[in-house]
Amino acid sequence: MFQMDEIIKKRNARRGRVSSFDVTGGNDDRRYIQPGETFTLAQLSGAGCIRHIWMTLANEGFVVEKYAHRKVVLRMYWDGEQEPSVQAPLGDFFGMGHGITKNFVSAPLQMSPQDGQGLNCWWPMPYGDGARITVTNECNTTLILYYYVDYETMPELSQDTLRFHAWWNRECPTDGIPDPQDENHNAWCFEGENKDGAGNYTVLEARGAGHYCGCHVNIHNLNPSGLWDWPGEGDDMIFIDGDTKPTLHGTGTEDYVNMAWCPTQEYNAPYHGLILGGKDNWKGKITYYRYHIQDPVTFEKDIRVTIEHGHANHRSDDWSTTAYWYQTEPHVPFAPIVEVTERLPIDEEILCRTGNIVFEK
Repeated sequence: MFQMDEIIKKRNARRGRVSSFDVTGGNDDRRYIQPGETFTLAQLSGAGCIRHIWMTLANEGFVVEKYAHRKVVLRMYWDGEQEPSVQAPLGDFFGMGHGITKNFVSAPLQMSPQDGQGLNCWWPMPYGDGARITVTNECNTTLILYYYVDYETMPELSQDTLRFHAWWNRECPTDGIPDPQDENHNAWCFEGENKDGAGNYTVLEARGAGHYCGCHVNIHNLNPSGLWDWPGEGDDMIFIDGDTKPTLHGTGTEDYVNMAWCPTQEYNAPYHGLILGGKDNWKGKITYYRYHIQDPVTFEKDIRVTIEHGHANHRSDDWSTTAYWYQTEPHVPFAPIVEVTERLPIDEEILCRTGNIVFEK
């Protein structure tokens, strides 16, 4: 990341910008994207680095369609590649899941007033031979998009420059076991073993050399229990360069995101935070972030970042994450993002049934 003391040094680069400004000189400073349309908002050539992206959106009538930030898909391509290096729903990429926006501040990502609808990204995104950024509108109505893409061009990149990647994943529900809802509830929460990470939720799986720079984690607690119902008891387990046992083994989800004691207090720091704290007894929807910017997790051949969904993967909740990392190319192509109906959050007021578990408000 760019440090304050670096601002005094001469930079061998030229600043550029692509934006949605009205090229006629008027004030219609936006783009209109029809349902199902993929729009290229930036097509850059040569060598350079994107330094900042700002966006905001609305739909027909200048209102925001419900869950629009989960329906619109953002993709980025470097150096003429055919497969994206970034693939995520728009809101999830900018740090907040559940198809909503909320004011928060971190070092690489921020959602700014009003109500978090100003989306900002400061992840550096280098490219050696061009860059392309697209959005696909999977809303029911026309998407109205405002944006800036601020970048700098330079003669060339150094050979050791890695490329930025981001990938969104979701499991709804995670594959757990039923809560007995009785005197065995405590065993369901705390007992059992998981030494090798089998069945863990996958935050990232990549091959190549690079460094993992963090993620945000969204959990929707789907357990109807009125008992102690903390959904974050699962350990983080990171496997590096073929290790079959966790190379890095943590002690719990809130510990991984640098907090403690089943937090509900919302908190924003440069590299970790709790954007959405959930409801009483940790019900409802929760969002954390943890960015390894000062402490990147390096890998030479491959990496797999996982977290248990409840201790020993006992819980069946709605999990989604966006992982951020830098690596050599080529990367393993991402699977196509799931259909929009499979991306939508669960409305808490709607009764849902999955297997033996009943999810209701």
